[in-house]
Amino acid sequence: MDSDSADGVDRRRLLSRGGLAAAGMVAAGAPLVGARPAGAAAAPAGSGIPPATRPGGAYDRYVAKLAAEGRFSGVVLLSHRGRTVLSRSYGMADEERGIPNGENTAFSLSSAGKPFHAVAVLQLAQQGRLRLSDTVGTHLTGYAEEIAERVTLHHLLTGTSGLKTPDEDVRRVFRSREEVHEFYEQWARQATPEAPPGTPSSHSGAEVAIPAQIIEAVTGQTYWDYVQENIFQRCGMTGSGFYTRPQWLADQHVAHPYMALADGSHVDAVRHLDEGSPDPYVLGKNPGRAFIDAPGDGGFATAPDLVRFARALGDGTVLHRHYAELFTGPKIPLAPQGGGLAARRDVPADASFGAYQMPVGLVRGQWVWSRAGANPGVGANWSVYPDTGWIGVVLTNRDGAPLWEIAEQETRAVVGHD
Repeated sequence: MDSDSADGVDRRRLLSRGGLAAAGMVAAGAPLVGARPAGAAAAPAGSGIPPATRPGGAYDRYVAKLAAEGRFSGVVLLSHRGRTVLSRSYGMADEERGIPNGENTAFSLSSAGKPFHAVAVLQLAQQGRLRLSDTVGTHLTGYAEEIAERVTLHHLLTGTSGLKTPDEDVRRVFRSREEVHEFYEQWARQATPEAPPGTPSSHSGAEVAIPAQIIEAVTGQTYWDYVQENIFQRCGMTGSGFYTRPQWLADQHVAHPYMALADGSHVDAVRHLDEGSPDPYVLGKNPGRAFIDAPGDGGFATAPDLVRFARALGDGTVLHRHYAELFTGPKIPLAPQGGGLAARRDVPADASFGAYQMPVGLVRGQWVWSRAGANPGVGANWSVYPDTGWIGVVLTNRDGAPLWEIAEQETRAVVGHD
């Protein structure tokens, strides 16, 4: 499973598997007024756009400085009510072939792609093909009785299943979709209860793998194919997909992950599967060893495609209004040490909650939704500010980017500060 992003200073929360991402969300009933796909006309001057968000503004200067210092390679994008306000690209998508990052470069999402499986579950719920109160055993066999009969989809989506999953073998190199699928299906069945359902679960990998298995059992499709057809295609996310390692190597529009080594150098992880991260919290891990991202996790997307997905959450493209409200509605309170906006230093949340594979937060009286993820050489964060119509995306393909701090500066620019 992919790692979640949290504090750029706290590497454990940034890279540990399944930690909550940097962000907050909208309460039930609040409409999404987000942007159309990036690439729309730039916002005109005098349109109520905060100066800090504009080209040459504080946020733009902050990211440019990071890039000039060699601390950021990737894309940042800000969109407001259907207009692109800021779009910047830095660094190389593929150094060996001399391909620069651009707005239409697809980046690995890591845990920033986890909300796709929550949306897929809600699509099936609104069709009456499953219920959020269904237990694991309603749809799947092979799980221990205490999991099959007590753990529900709601528990899994809110991170309150009480389950513990065995550590993965991060050094294994996968060779096919079938091998990946079989491994994670069996791995999830090794989950064990460590606390009663309803208890926060230390972000167990089973909470990602089991919903994906249920989606497959209900639809008869692989998780990857279902999301491609029912989310990516519906949203017009033409640059997004669950790319395989051969595609990662060959496709010029997919960013390669530049992973830091112990000596401070960086290596193209997908071209050097023998190398692993020296970070103690993901020791030895290399995201290129996964032939394809585990069902329920990850994927690749461009910045404009994430804007398209954010807009689709509110216009009925992927979910009916009440199910979209259910997806973004706060479910459980989060403490500052648990991640999310509550943990931010510069722009702390008034309140922070967990919801369906997304944290939720109020910042200075405004709702903010966001989801982030990280792996060696990979970082992603997308945020929606539904009260004011903003969408922000940060995508990076090089270790060393302070993803959490960039997200803080984005929120500071959009929401304002004292």
